[in-house]
Amino acid sequence: MSAQRTKIALTGLQWTLGLVILIEAILFVIPSAAHSFAQTHMPNVVRLVLGIGEIAGCSLMLIPRTAILGAWLLVAVFVLAIAIHILHGLYGVGNLVIYTAAAWAVAVGKGS
Repeated sequence: MSAQRTKIALTGLQWTLGLVILIEAILFVIPSAAHSFAQTHMPNVVRLVLGIGEIAGCSLMLIPRTAILGAWLLVAVFVLAIAIHILHGLYGVGNLVIYTAAAWAVAVGKGS
């Protein structure tokens, strides 16, 4: 693949991931999501830390100058979320693994 096509593909991945996760994170931190999260028996602060971390990472990733930093922040938040899920016996982390790989690809691809 040519360098130009790779750059376009990475930019498309960056914006798609950034917008999808931003929307999901906003829906995750709004007060109406607290009720369903309470069923996990985890403290509400976990929901807020992960959600705000995702919002910050997405916001940074959608700004060209801070895209790499935002992508690495998202990788860290997703790895933390995966660990929390697994430690609580919630093994359906496939989407989080895919999101982590996408953020990692953006971070590495934009950094080179």
